[in-house]
Amino acid sequence: MLQVGIVGLPNVGKSTLFKTLTKKQVDCANFPFCTIEPNVGVVEVPDDRLRQLAQVSASQKIIPTAIEFVDIAGLVKGAHKGEGLGNKFLSNIREVDMILHVVRAFEDHEVHHVEGSVDPARDVETIEMELAMADLVAVEKRLDNVRGKMKAGRTKDLETEEQAVAKLFGAVAEGKMANTIELSEDEEKTIRDLPLLTRKPILYVVNVADGSNLSGWQSPLGSGRPALPISVKLESEIMEMPLQEQQLFLDEMGLKQSGLDRLITRCYEMLYLITFFTSGEKESRAWTITQGTKAPQAAGVIHTDFEKAFIRAEVIDWKDFVALGEGGAREAGKLRVEGKEYVMKDGDVCHFRVGV
Repeated sequence: MLQVGIVGLPNVGKSTLFKTLTKKQVDCANFPFCTIEPNVGVVEVPDDRLRQLAQVSASQKIIPTAIEFVDIAGLVKGAHKGEGLGNKFLSNIREVDMILHVVRAFEDHEVHHVEGSVDPARDVETIEMELAMADLVAVEKRLDNVRGKMKAGRTKDLETEEQAVAKLFGAVAEGKMANTIELSEDEEKTIRDLPLLTRKPILYVVNVADGSNLSGWQSPLGSGRPALPISVKLESEIMEMPLQEQQLFLDEMGLKQSGLDRLITRCYEMLYLITFFTSGEKESRAWTITQGTKAPQAAGVIHTDFEKAFIRAEVIDWKDFVALGEGGAREAGKLRVEGKEYVMKDGDVCHFRVGV
């Protein structure tokens, strides 16, 4: 399961966001480093298509796809040097697939800010500098290694790798994020095994005050950082409501989704994930694959043996499935038979035919 790590300075709302996302109680007391071990929680990806498919199939069970969130303790200035248990926390971030960076934009004199004032842009730069400095050690080591190999004999592959790593070194040495550096396809291939924190996808959650007017909201972090404004306090209160009241509240606010649902969906999109479905009387289920996955590999997500024994895929677009049912879609010619080279599309409803 793919992991999203929640990071940020202490007391910006990380643990409250995690608790709200996962409905899992964690200690989020108002003092730095209350989170020592990373809390982990599994969160379902909201997808109304699955409910509609289950209704058509009269499914006994609905199984959504999910993402794992990890609540990582607050970083502070100097974390890359070990300040505030920094080395341990940075290693936790290195293990996740994506970073959710929570930034405080609300004023509350009862909630201490480690820098003494609220400044989202400054706080983001503090965390990004720590991540970049942690990456600098790994990049410098890789650069020395590559140049050592080149002394023994230059090859085109080594020259390409040296060029890529030198670009990354120049960036992180200045405190820049490695994901802002453009590399060629060949350069990308040479550094895929280099586990850099600042090469991971990052979504910024700007934790705004309860009651903030978000109409026409502009991010205080600049255009280069994908950001979502969310009142973590308000979202926490919404999650305490019964499900029916939650929907009524959202309807009254004119919202199709809660802020949390938008956040989860955005994480899913930024990881380049899509969903295909299987639907029948026993269960309707969502399956996660990366964009560009071919049919045999998608079948292998259901069971590893299915990829090896793949024969064909019978595919119906989810809208046709909901409108006509499986039998009706087949009769109307909406069911397609696809082979091994078929690239899966988001919303495909599939039956995989496999050999024994």
